[in-house]
Amino acid sequence: MSSLHHRHLAVSPDWLALYYRHPLEITHGEGRHVWDADGRRYLDFFGGILTTMTAHALPEVTKAVSEQAGRIIHSSTLYLNRPMVELAERIATLSGIPDARVFFTTSGTEANDTALLLATTYRRSNQILAMRNSYHGRSFSAVSITGNSAWSPTSLSPLQTLYVHGGVRSRGPYAHLGDGEFIAACVADLEDLLGHARSPAALIAEPIQGVGGFTSPPDGLYAAFREVLNRHGILWISDEVQTGWGRSGEHFWGWQAHGRNGPPDILTFAKGIGNGMSIGGVVARADVMNCLDANSISTFGGSPVTMAAGLANLSYLLEHDLQGNARRVGGLLIERLRAIGAASECVREVRGRGLMIGVELVKPGTDQANPEAAATVLEAAREGGLLIGKGGGHDTSVLRIAPPLSLSIPEAEEGAAILAEALRSVG
Repeated sequence: MSSLHHRHLAVSPDWLALYYRHPLEITHGEGRHVWDADGRRYLDFFGGILTTMTAHALPEVTKAVSEQAGRIIHSSTLYLNRPMVELAERIATLSGIPDARVFFTTSGTEANDTALLLATTYRRSNQILAMRNSYHGRSFSAVSITGNSAWSPTSLSPLQTLYVHGGVRSRGPYAHLGDGEFIAACVADLEDLLGHARSPAALIAEPIQGVGGFTSPPDGLYAAFREVLNRHGILWISDEVQTGWGRSGEHFWGWQAHGRNGPPDILTFAKGIGNGMSIGGVVARADVMNCLDANSISTFGGSPVTMAAGLANLSYLLEHDLQGNARRVGGLLIERLRAIGAASECVREVRGRGLMIGVELVKPGTDQANPEAAATVLEAAREGGLLIGKGGGHDTSVLRIAPPLSLSIPEAEEGAAILAEALRSVG
């Protein structure tokens, strides 16, 4: 055990997990690579949990942070803040929500917590619809609507949560159905659920479930849900903490794959927009955002430094068409991984869009989750010089692959080759 690991264990909670048998200390990064304390270089296919969205040490972002820090680091939302207003203007326009208002937080958890406060206040209801296999953060309210027991440590809640089918396409009671029948069955389930409940405040859903293992429904499910929700006056919250900013390649926001009936009432974001700086936020139409009848501010949300980083990062992403790069390079990487997976008895499915890819592992010859194999492949990939993540529903048996959106084709090929070798360690 390293000295730093020993010190970590002495002062950190037991539930604060670390990857790897011998945890990694990352000291610096550049582009799509990071280095550890021993000077070893790794290709980064996880980006600090989908947070280093454009590149490590992106000059445009580090320059913006440095220059803003040299002027003023902090002021709070009690004062006018030019970088905050400028970034809010850009996000409001990009969101697709009419008459949008933007509130900045410091994390996706806090963004979802704010969205829940807005929805329950606006609707005067403490009931929330959430998806099975979902994850929405670690605050008291966020864990209470998380449909994944591995990340929800308490059943106590300020909310009553009702879970809906549909977030996982290839498992569950409707998995055998075609896409159209799958959507119809999930809508019928939602209709039935609402017949047994008081009117909920909102449905919160990740268009692609992140911690759940990059699972998603067929396109159009949430549009079909929206028809039901609208009849009941129920709001739709799209949790875009992991799917936003073009990561899926096909769309800038995940909700756009389900946009037939318009944008969500509330959209939450975080992670990638700051490229490592602590930015989260909520976008909502004005009547929803303005429904609070008590004071509310944010001490650290929208700080001048993080807003400067977000502006520079968003500008770089748009000017270099990183959404298009995610579509092109991600499409190549998915096909490469599917070819590799076809040769392994442990790979049940390779799924995803753009640079948001899941490789689900099972016990050979069965449909049973294989968390041991996922842990083994994670270690083997690290030995090969590749960092990936893991997740999944009932058991953590999905390899999560989400590199910075500037990933090149040679880097995608290199990462796929390392992962192919790592998968051989489990058959």
